[in-house]
Amino acid sequence: MSLTANKTAPTVKTRFLVLSDTHGLDTTPEIVSRQYADVALHCGDLTTESKIGEFKASIRLLQAVNAPLKLVIAGNHDFTMDMPIFQKKVAEAGPLEPELVRRTYGCHGEARKLFNDQRNTGIIFLDEGSHSFRLNNGARLNVYASPFTPSLGDWGFQYHPDDGHNFHIANADLVMTHGPPKGILDYTNSGDRAGCSHLFEAIAQARPLMHCFGHIHEGWGAKLVKWRPQNSAKPSHLTDIDNGNSCLISRLANIKGKGKRDADTLFINASMQGSEDLWIQPSWLVELELPAASWTLENVDRPHTGP
Repeated sequence: MSLTANKTAPTVKTRFLVLSDTHGLDTTPEIVSRQYADVALHCGDLTTESKIGEFKASIRLLQAVNAPLKLVIAGNHDFTMDMPIFQKKVAEAGPLEPELVRRTYGCHGEARKLFNDQRNTGIIFLDEGSHSFRLNNGARLNVYASPFTPSLGDWGFQYHPDDGHNFHIANADLVMTHGPPKGILDYTNSGDRAGCSHLFEAIAQARPLMHCFGHIHEGWGAKLVKWRPQNSAKPSHLTDIDNGNSCLISRLANIKGKGKRDADTLFINASMQGSEDLWIQPSWLVELELPAASWTLENVDRPHTGP
């Protein structure tokens, strides 16, 4: 299946490998390591307990991925990258030996520095916001990234569900978030929807080609959503999706034809940590048709390794 970014400008077929919630996994599953992709996307929860050794394991996994560009965001388990939360946790647990904290979690900012030192290998850690890349295959890629999820707990990059969060998505070909939007691949084992309604509203307004995430392990899967022609005053999964023409996907190969920008969005929950029945859930390979970089006037000659 291919989704097309622009019906008039030349496009470049671009392959994405999508994974999330590896939680310190450093033994790369064969499907991840041997399949080539133009871009790999990791949607957060690189670790389970945000220990420095888990971050190093995640870097080894990403180094083994067969892609020249690997875009990474944090998740709620990666709380040492959220400096106020990390400092709060250390203070609340105290008194702790500083050397013990350093050995287990690293110095303040050390986990982020590990990823910043990997830019020459194609691994790029993204903070919240919009990022633009010129890919090796000649395509231009616009990405919006956010690690934030709603919660009543005290993990990293989280906000109170009643307060919401501003997702400023503009001109994005694809969106990477750690958590799902409300109503799409967000059912928990208890039967509750754990997605964010504010995120759904932002996605419905932006209508990117693809939105990928993780966080809700049991929500693993993909869904091709057909949008209604006009958004409602307050978009929700109950009012703004043409469910009769949308499709829950077990394999992307089951879908034929082309999606259209502003009409369709492919949603992927790529959580790799599963359950006792399937401990490691598969990653996803997706092809999108992106605009050729020559059709964008700004920063045409920038290398793909910089946002």
